[in-house]
Amino acid sequence: MPTITLPPKENALFKRILRCYEHKQYRNGLKFCKQILSNPKFAEHGETLAMKGLTLNCLGKKEEAYELVRRGLRNDLKSHVCWHVYGLLQRSDKKYDEAIKCYRNALKWDKDNLQILRDLSLLQIQMRDLEGYRETRYQLLQLRPAQRASWIGYAIAYHLLEDYEMAAKIIEEFRKTQQTSPDKVDYEYSELLLYQNQVLREAGLFKEALEHLTTYEKQICDKLAVEETRGEVLLKLERYEDATEVYHRLQERNPENWSYYHGLENALKPVSADEKLKIYEEAWVKYPKGLVPRRLPLSFLAGEKFCECLDKYLRMNFSKGCPPVFTTLRSLYNDKEKVSIIEELVVGYETTLNSCRMFNQNDDGKEEPPTTLLWVQYFLAQHFDQIGQQSLALDYINAAIESTPTLIELFLVKAKIYKHAGNIREAARWMDEAQALDTADRFINSKCAKYLLKAGLVKEAEDMCSKFTREGASAVENLNEMQCMWFQTECALAYKSMNKLGDALKKCHEIERHFVEITDDQFDFHTYCMRKMTLRSYVELLKLEDVLRMHPFYFKAARTAIHIYLSLHDNPLTDDNKELQADTANLSDKELKKLRNKQRRAQKKAQLEEEKKNAEKEKQLKNQKKKKEDDDEEIGGPKEELIPDKLAKVETPLDEAVKFLTPLKNLVKNKIDTHLLAFEIYFRKEKFLLMLQSVKRAYAIDPDHPWLHQCLVRFFKGVSESKDLPDAVHTVLKQEISRLFGDSNAKSYNQTFLTKHSDSIPHRLAAAKMMAYLDSSTERKAVELATALEEPLINRSIQICSDVLDSLGDGSLGDAKETAAESYRAECHKLYPYTLAFMPPGYEENTKIAVNGDVSTETEELANDM
Repeated sequence: MPTITLPPKENALFKRILRCYEHKQYRNGLKFCKQILSNPKFAEHGETLAMKGLTLNCLGKKEEAYELVRRGLRNDLKSHVCWHVYGLLQRSDKKYDEAIKCYRNALKWDKDNLQILRDLSLLQIQMRDLEGYRETRYQLLQLRPAQRASWIGYAIAYHLLEDYEMAAKIIEEFRKTQQTSPDKVDYEYSELLLYQNQVLREAGLFKEALEHLTTYEKQICDKLAVEETRGEVLLKLERYEDATEVYHRLQERNPENWSYYHGLENALKPVSADEKLKIYEEAWVKYPKGLVPRRLPLSFLAGEKFCECLDKYLRMNFSKGCPPVFTTLRSLYNDKEKVSIIEELVVGYETTLNSCRMFNQNDDGKEEPPTTLLWVQYFLAQHFDQIGQQSLALDYINAAIESTPTLIELFLVKAKIYKHAGNIREAARWMDEAQALDTADRFINSKCAKYLLKAGLVKEAEDMCSKFTREGASAVENLNEMQCMWFQTECALAYKSMNKLGDALKKCHEIERHFVEITDDQFDFHTYCMRKMTLRSYVELLKLEDVLRMHPFYFKAARTAIHIYLSLHDNPLTDDNKELQADTANLSDKELKKLRNKQRRAQKKAQLEEEKKNAEKEKQLKNQKKKKEDDDEEIGGPKEELIPDKLAKVETPLDEAVKFLTPLKNLVKNKIDTHLLAFEIYFRKEKFLLMLQSVKRAYAIDPDHPWLHQCLVRFFKGVSESKDLPDAVHTVLKQEISRLFGDSNAKSYNQTFLTKHSDSIPHRLAAAKMMAYLDSSTERKAVELATALEEPLINRSIQICSDVLDSLGDGSLGDAKETAAESYRAECHKLYPYTLAFMPPGYEENTKIAVNGDVSTETEELANDM
């Protein structure tokens, strides 16, 4: 259909529609659309139909919007407005590739349209189509050479394509056009200079970068960045004397910055530990109160010198009352010799402080204040907790609490000790005690909520968080809105342990949505950063977004979701009603009546909860509606609601698991869990080549990993039993298996692994599981192998013992008798008396946590018995 040209009156109305859209006055825009379209001559005017569709899309009427825009486009295929609007619609639906096609079509009919070019460049940088982005920015530069953003955008395109020299030339050409006096402070010009210097350094032009810094030093506002950059560049140019001067100046500015000391070490090139120590001895004289110059030598010193330096460092901290001193020393705990020196020294302090209130009886100095002993006990509690001696740790922390029962940090450490000892319920109780001492402290509140979630008390954790969430909204929804991912991760794990798989998956999907939102939030910065010249931060942001899903929050959520989907594939959820009918058929009349009453009560309770939830939802909807009317803000279509039951009863759990796995395979290749989770999925899908790829990648990271061993044996057995494989696949598998396993079969490979790691409990468990998997007649031997706890065996921990106990219960060691599990539990209870998993049967029923209050007396008695 040919393009209809609007007469002046209708054309003026159309311009008003565009203005209304820009100012988010959508209802007015629709009125003007109606005025044009009600005229029979223009009832099918393509551009007006398209604009009406775009306006309706902003009001959440997506289907109607698409219908109108497509109709408008059919009526006027040569209109750049229709194509542009269709692109905007696709962009709002996050179909960025489709939107780019629409923008390109729009440019065919109006190749110099600035708005379309800008929108296209935004999508290209969002999708990282860097070649296309460079071309679009070049067109914008030609059309608007006087605009700052045109030059900057073009330079950034070259920078991201790693053509640093060209990027530096473009920035230099642009810089020459900037009229600034040398004495005037201009923040944006300063940022441009720092960005230019960064590009020069990335290009490897360190000499030019140094000259550039020297020339424009006065015009750069961030003096600290200038000095730090100068230090780095001088080190690269091997001008060590000049670098030494720079790092000395930086030290004077901030003697507590670790990186300045490392810079000084690189500049002075000390050969031995003694020479290295001299650097720090000079700093001790210059900065007598400095803690960092006292701490850093502890990493490379040993023996007597280590003891001497540690003594001074600890005395300074304990006298001042510095709570994080243990945290600063934790990295030394990999060295057993240093751990024993720390223990000997601090236990000595505690003894003499108790007897004569001094660090050492031979000291001539004045007596220490009583708080010094408190911080020494606080340190010792953390020290013994770190080395796994929880009973001693509790003795020290209890002594500290007895002397100062109002110090929150002490209760915090006591809770941590119980957590590490495997008693999360007791840990949650003490964390709640800490929280009760200062209810206005948000950090303690968050810690307490986290511990409550670990203890499986989800409702109590929500109530705890509600003290700091927005009033009038439920805590869970507000935390989701604020992207509070630590809470959602812990919630997912809590629901998983309670076997509420649907709720756990809901939390995992919420976290996944946060990462999608964070990726989409880049759109706000593509234009803003070029306008405000925050270019270094902008490039850093783009690089961060490229690897966003490497973040531990995503990894934890993805791992949890994959485990749940694997479990749903192995044991799909059945229809509850059918199960109930099967159960009730075997009950007597009395039992049936009892069950019916129980069901009625549960139904009534659920109904009340549902009513309460609906009332809360209604209240929130009213608030949202009011807010919407007040702001008249743009909103997209509503997101699909995450319903736990629907998520748990998904038809293809493995396909859902792959969605979570894909980002991990691309970004978290260095973690063995990624490849082993991939194997578990492909093993169930019977994709042998992908299984091979997963085990090979895992093997390259850690060939002796216990979980990998189980995967290899199952893979070996799976390949040997498969019949219908294509010849090419069979040849590849045979070739690779002979490389991995040699000429052995699965049983002998398992035996070799066991012989190699016969002294390690996790490896023995893996071999025992595979023994039972390969041959059910060896189950008894497998149980004996896994449950051994003799002294020479290594890698024993609460976690691995819990895994053995779980394996005895879930049948992965064969049909083990209950007596074997019970005797193993009793043995573990002797080794780990505080751990909940090893407590006698019936213990958990007696423990109840009352949030913001004490537990029942039964718990106290049991704790005392322990």
